[in-house]
Amino acid sequence: MTAWRPEIFDFLDYRKYLQAYYTAAKEHNTVFSYRWFSKKAGYSSPNFLKLVIDGERNISPDSIDRFAAVLGLRGADKRFFADLVAFNQAETDKDRNLAFERVAASRRFKAARKLDHTYFRYLSNWYYPAIREMVARADFTEDPAWIGRQLVPQVQPALVATALELLLELGLVVRGDNGKLSRGNPSISTGHEVRSLAIGNYHRQMMSRAAESIESVPRERRDISALTVCIPLDRVGDLKERIQGFREVLLDLCDRSESPEAVYQINIQLFPLSLPEEPGSPAP
Repeated sequence: MTAWRPEIFDFLDYRKYLQAYYTAAKEHNTVFSYRWFSKKAGYSSPNFLKLVIDGERNISPDSIDRFAAVLGLRGADKRFFADLVAFNQAETDKDRNLAFERVAASRRFKAARKLDHTYFRYLSNWYYPAIREMVARADFTEDPAWIGRQLVPQVQPALVATALELLLELGLVVRGDNGKLSRGNPSISTGHEVRSLAIGNYHRQMMSRAAESIESVPRERRDISALTVCIPLDRVGDLKERIQGFREVLLDLCDRSESPEAVYQINIQLFPLSLPEEPGSPAP
């Protein structure tokens, strides 16, 4: 890699990489411009690179080779660039997850963006947050087999051991001077792209766990309820604020418990079951 060029593995958004490359190239070579790039890449539009950077145009699979050639990306760098394009341009979360798995599999990415990779794993496996909360139990035993048996559904000890390693790595679980584990700082900051994808994975898994609990958990140990209401759209913001306030009340109530015994998941959802007609839409 030429010294002046930005390192592709430092980025998770290929458009930000292109912007960084453009800025560095302008400083290194005064003849570099959007027009120069387009000519080298074989595009008729002199501003094609700018349109891509601004998010107004995408890069097609057929354009990967042309971009990579001008950017000087070869081998693993080129493959990583292609994976970033797939990740950023994916139209569904399923495709974004598949693309991110390829991105995160790169050792050089893990070294450069370690937190993004571990955070994604933390929220993409429902039992990771559950194990973190379980540490607060007075009878908690740092035994993967014991922990796995406590989870619903049960989890294999090897997977539990991996989860404990990651929780310690993130500081979500800490080891005290006495050798015992306790919950650590829950604050984690990472890139928006990973955060939004991981949180989506988390909610999908927890909603699936909730559906399964209808059959697997006795009624006296769960509460599944719902409301179906018709409201004006300007009331949605108020409902969201009230839900947020209610969550904070519940969290404070749970945090003040001195002898927690079991990990519970509390899901609260608000989503539309119908949508109003757009202005000017044709009558049925």
